[in-house]
This record gives sequence, structure tokens and C-alpha cells, in this order.
Amino acid sequence: MKGLMQDGPLVLTHFLDRAEKLFPQKTIVTATATGIETETYGEWAERTRRLAGVLDDLGISADGRVATFAWNSARHLELYFAAPCSGRVLHTLNIRLFPEQITYIVNHAEDEVIFVDKSLLGLLWPLVDTFTTVRHIVVMDDGRGELPADSGGWLLHDYEDLLAAASPVEFNVTDENQAAAMCYTSGTTGNPKGVVYSHRSTWLHTLAAMSADSLGACERDIIMPVVPMFHANAWGLAHIGVATGATLVMPGPDLSPKALANLIETQRVTVAAGVPTIWMGVLGELDGRDTSSLRAIPCGGSAVPKHLSEGYRMKIGLPIQQAWGMTETSPLASGGQMKSAFDSLTEDERADYRATIGLPSIGVDCRIVDQVTGEQVPWDGETRGELQTAGPWIAREYYNDDRSPESFTADGWLKTGDVATVDAEGYMRIVDRTKDVVKSGGEWISSVELENEIMAHPAVAEAAVIGLKHPKWGERPMACVVLRPGESLTSAELLEWLDGRVAKWWLPDEVVFIDEVPKTSVGKFSKRELRERFADHVLPTA
Repeated sequence: MKGLMQDGPLVLTHFLDRAEKLFPQKTIVTATATGIETETYGEWAERTRRLAGVLDDLGISADGRVATFAWNSARHLELYFAAPCSGRVLHTLNIRLFPEQITYIVNHAEDEVIFVDKSLLGLLWPLVDTFTTVRHIVVMDDGRGELPADSGGWLLHDYEDLLAAASPVEFNVTDENQAAAMCYTSGTTGNPKGVVYSHRSTWLHTLAAMSADSLGACERDIIMPVVPMFHANAWGLAHIGVATGATLVMPGPDLSPKALANLIETQRVTVAAGVPTIWMGVLGELDGRDTSSLRAIPCGGSAVPKHLSEGYRMKIGLPIQQAWGMTETSPLASGGQMKSAFDSLTEDERADYRATIGLPSIGVDCRIVDQVTGEQVPWDGETRGELQTAGPWIAREYYNDDRSPESFTADGWLKTGDVATVDAEGYMRIVDRTKDVVKSGGEWISSVELENEIMAHPAVAEAAVIGLKHPKWGERPMACVVLRPGESLTSAELLEWLDGRVAKWWLPDEVVFIDEVPKTSVGKFSKRELRERFADHVLPTA
């Protein structure tokens, strides 16, 4: 027997229609180089429909790839919906990738048009002649930047001029499995890999992220996605804002700690989401500010150090809320909400749980597998294995890429490359990436756990641990440490600090002090760059 329910497609046009009809006076706030700009959802929806008309006028094919090279802004949000709601595919380009990687993904995705912020045109312009399928470049004037003196035969369209000349389009997407957007991984090893999201997967991901045990987003919220819209769907926050009618605060190009703290305070932000390196900087800017509007600080991209989350709890009474996901998982796959059974725990015990990636999101299955036996590890909080995941918004393969078989199991689960444990309550803890774990004498040293203990030292701003070759043990850890301004610390003092906090055989063989830990295109510590920098370095053997 089958149910007797109506069968409507789960497509993104529903979110746009809902915002337009129910919340036309709610706003999207954008911080630009020239000040704050405000657009209502009613205005946004009308402009988004006109933007679909622009895509028609430019001759973009029915399922053509529409690329963006832009900061977080209301215009970028218009593109987030105009492309998929008109049947095309949004392709956000990560502005922090290497030039050759940008060329690769533009050509691999077969982008037909690129919408670029004027302030970023200088990054994109040297590459335009390497693009094989792009026919149009549309410039969005965000208050900074210059047009090239020589257009080289390219016609640079002005976004607002095109919009003014276009007619609005009525959207009619009926296939929920149609591609809505695509993002490429950050390409830490080899060329970036393309992930293609459907309307259905994005719809379901949005609802799951809105749930009370996740972000609990609602119309009353004022959401600030610090996580860039050019990476992993802005963690779903752009879709959540439109779906709920929440006010959105787009920080634009200035992601300095002071600028973000100003926005939190002046715009009365309730949910602010970004990677740990962002919140490390913002913490010091919150002294004396009114942050009482904040109710959640979602953080992901890499493990959140316990001392960072506790730093926020001590300063503003609100710890960081850790979540976990990847480009391949849309990205939300788990979150660190506390079970009611933990209400009786001490604050320190609760902090330990907040340092995990929490429980799998509703709709997502996770398992941790021994990489030798292929069996799931026991739920003892100690045994390590690779985290694998499956669900309706998890990728099943990469776009047109022969590397797919090595990244997915025979039964269809995504191999994440994260090394993790799971405890008796089901809480998962990331202890490393498979490529970053230090293998010393046949035993694993978690670079993440070691880094967290180092960064707990009050004089330390950043720390990254890498494994270097060792004649006896195969690999041994070296700590690359950045000190806070005005602080001093010796290697011996740091090792003394670590003694008793980690096992003695985990202690780094050497501590080097550097000016800055290099970052990847998505703000994570780039250990690959550190390994390359210190490839010929010889560890002391005494």
C-alpha cells in the first residue's frame, strides 16, 4: 500500500517564492567598500527574476554553468538563485585557489559566463584568455577596483546595466534531481574535484540545517555567513536565510576581526558562522562590545580548539558550536549539540563534548572504519579509523573525474579522509586527516590534538604540527608555532607546558617559531606548504 500524499518537486524556486510572498520587507545587508547597502527580499526576488532574464539575453544554454568570482553580497545571493531557478547550474569559483586551479575548474566545468566583483577583477583578468568555454564576463561594481585598460577583445558587461534592460522570468523547474550548483574541492592534493548538488539535495540539506538540533534557524534570526559563498554553499546559510526569511548580513570583502566585530554589534547578529582562524582573530575584538544578540557561533572547516571555544564562553558567555562537513557533504553532516543527559555534567566535561564534531545530522549516516580490516571500530572513544558518510545530500561521485572510485566505497559511502573516534554516546571526534597523522614507530600521533594543546598556551597564537622523516621512528612530529604579539616563549618552556598534557612520546622533537602558519584557500592550516618548506630539514636525534 502506498501513501496518498501529493508529490511536489523539492526545488529551490519554493524558497524564493516563499521569501517573496511572506517576507518581502525583511532585508539583506551587505557591507561594501563604500558603506552598508540594504535590499529587501521583495527587491531581491524581483532582481533575481530579472537576472534570469539576463542569462536568457546572454544566450546561456538551458543547463549552462554560471560561474561567480565574488564576495558575500546580495548580488551573489541573486546569482545563488537566478541560475538554478532558471534551470542553469551555479558554479562558485574559489577566489583563493592558485591561478592554474581556477583555469582548470572553469574549463572542466565548461562555464559559459563569469560574474565577477570589480574588486576581484584584477585576480581574474590575467586568466581570461586561458578559459576555453567562457563567452561573457559580467562585472559587479562593489565599490573598488578598476576595469582593465585593454579589454583584449572581451566585452565587459556591467551587471546593473544588464539587469535594467532585462525582463523578469517566471521560474518553472520541475525536476528535483536537476543539478542546481557545483563546487570544487580546495585541491590540496592534485586538481580540485567537482561536486554537483541537486535541487533535492540542497532542499533537504536546508531543512536539516534549520532543525532545532542543528542551527535552529528561524525568521527572527539575523544570520551572518562569514564562511565565503564561494566555498561549500556558504555552509547552507544563504539558502537557510531565504527559506526562513531571516535577515542576512553579508560581510563583503573586509573580513578583518574589527570589521566582523562591528557587524555583529551594530547589526545585532544572532548567528555568525566561520572557520576557527576567523574566530581566533575576532575574540580579541569583543572586549567591551554588546554581543548579547548572539545565540550561536557555528564553526567548522577544521577542528575547533577547546581553548578557543572556552575563550568565547568565558568572554561572552557563549561557546563556539562545532559542526563538521565537507564540500562533498553539502556541507553539513554533523553537529555538536549537547544531549539532555549531559545537563548534570561539569562545565569542563561539557567543554570536552563541545570539542567533538557531535552527532550525525538527521538524514546522514556515519561510520568509522578500521582501514586495515574494513570493520567498524568499537564505540569506545579511543579506537581510531576513517570516518565515512552517506545520505541524500552526500556526493556519490565526482563530476567527470576518474578519481571517483578511490574516494567511495563499494557500497557507496564517501571516504572522508578524516581519522576519527566515536564514544558510547555516538559523539565523534576528529583526531586528524589521514595525510596529516604522524606515524611514529608504527603508532599514530594526532597532529590535531597536539596542536590544540600547544595553542592552549597563553603565548601561542597559532600552531601546526607536521611529521618529518626520522631514521629510527620513520616519522616524528615538529611543531611550527606563531606567538602572540609581544609574547616570548622558548622551545624548552613549550615542551615543559606539554609535559603531562600529552603522552611523552608525542612531544615534538623540535619546535620552530614562524611568523605565520600558511593557510589554504578555505582558511585551514596548509600543512602541505609547511611540509614542502621543511622537506630537507633534519630533526635533532639526541
